[in-house]
Amino acid sequence: MGREITATSFSSEQFERFGTRLRGNLQALETLLQRPGFGTGDLSFGAELELYIVDSQGQPLHVNQEIIAQLDDPHLTLELNRYNLEYNFTPCQIADRCFHQTQAEALAAVSKINACAAQWDGSVVPVGILPTLQQSDTGYQAMTKLPRFEALTRELSEIRGGPFTVAISGDDTLQLAMDDVTLEGACTSFQIHLRVPPAEYADFYNAAQLITPLVVALAANSPTLFGHRLWHETRIPLFKQSIDCRPKDSMHPMPARVNFGNNWIRAGIFELFAEGAMLYRPIFAVCDDEDPMAVVRAGAVPALQEMRLHQGTVWLWNRPVYDPGDGGHLRIEFRSLPAGPSIVDMLANAVLAIGLTKVMQGSIRELLPAIPFNYCVANFYRAAQSGLDAELFWPSATQSQPEYFPVPELLERLLPRVPEKLLETGFREDDFRPFFQVIEERLAVRRTGARWQLEKVAELRRDLHKREALTEMFRQYRANSAANIPVARWQ
Repeated sequence: MGREITATSFSSEQFERFGTRLRGNLQALETLLQRPGFGTGDLSFGAELELYIVDSQGQPLHVNQEIIAQLDDPHLTLELNRYNLEYNFTPCQIADRCFHQTQAEALAAVSKINACAAQWDGSVVPVGILPTLQQSDTGYQAMTKLPRFEALTRELSEIRGGPFTVAISGDDTLQLAMDDVTLEGACTSFQIHLRVPPAEYADFYNAAQLITPLVVALAANSPTLFGHRLWHETRIPLFKQSIDCRPKDSMHPMPARVNFGNNWIRAGIFELFAEGAMLYRPIFAVCDDEDPMAVVRAGAVPALQEMRLHQGTVWLWNRPVYDPGDGGHLRIEFRSLPAGPSIVDMLANAVLAIGLTKVMQGSIRELLPAIPFNYCVANFYRAAQSGLDAELFWPSATQSQPEYFPVPELLERLLPRVPEKLLETGFREDDFRPFFQVIEERLAVRRTGARWQLEKVAELRRDLHKREALTEMFRQYRANSAANIPVARWQ
């Protein structure tokens, strides 16, 4: 989705050619995956951080293009809305203290962006959904004026055949309709990438799917939208519904473009790319000139631009990634983690996600018969809705009937195994241990970013109106986040 696109609409002939090339990409990928040694190598870690730009009062500030122009930093990219930016971190080997490297780069990047934004009395903040955001801050006027965002709105709206509707119920209820996709821009995340050997991909990916609800519950940081108290991770339903282009009256409903997946995978990453190509209509019909099969036959690594572009418009919460760089390799992108509360919290969430995945990877094949995939999907939405208060179905090779457990109980059971598995994978203990302790402390005090926001607003509402309470809460949030204090220690 970061690829620049100059056209805002495409003809049926262009879509037909794109579809042909997409199928050719899949054929080349299938052949490439059979090449001995493909995708092997040292494991690497990478990340992307989406940020809100706000003014001194905590209101959205529409200056992302101005900041990009001044800083001219290749790590920075534009996001859908004019008050959002994305920073792409330098990938690093896991043996090179990747978590500390990423934290240091994040702190330096935020400082650099803030120094630039100060001329507009602005700064950037990592937060899943801006607590002070108002409905008037969304709409076409909020969209970053780039052809790819224009094309995205046009094509998704045409497929939808009507406005995008959002209906989310929590302590409050929110219902609205939008003619564009700028509500998607209200959701900001910290996306982590990990290189995965092809032979391990199916087991690793399935394990990641199983543990993602646990991570979402402990990382939750998006409890409100437009002042409404909704889910602990309101980003999850909001992102899905804000760009849900399925026709309203279809007799044959397709999976949403934003989804948790349709099944466990059995063989490997190819299944995920094939499913994405066959189930979802292309959005951008931008074609490359490469002959991917010729490249594969020559022993080289093809770019597969059409496949990668199309996969960027299918928003799986755990996304497969093919990268032709570094001799060609495969990654998993964990996309469900929210931005914030602080940089140290986000790196701790990364340690938790990778560590729990490695804990479950070895036994995942034995466990899959004990948890139908729809149970895992239900776990994901339960965790997003209730955070640490959720009860999740958890599989056991010896169970005779479904059993549900509180999230804290499951985490307390699994966390002691994480350090050993991270060491076995190649992570350094002096790198991950401080962030792992942040997770242990957060679980011990039962405080997520979402819980802190909700409790702080409730406290402030004793003396302030709702809007004033949200503004004051966010002022305190910004101060704690800027000091890089783990949310478990916020007062």
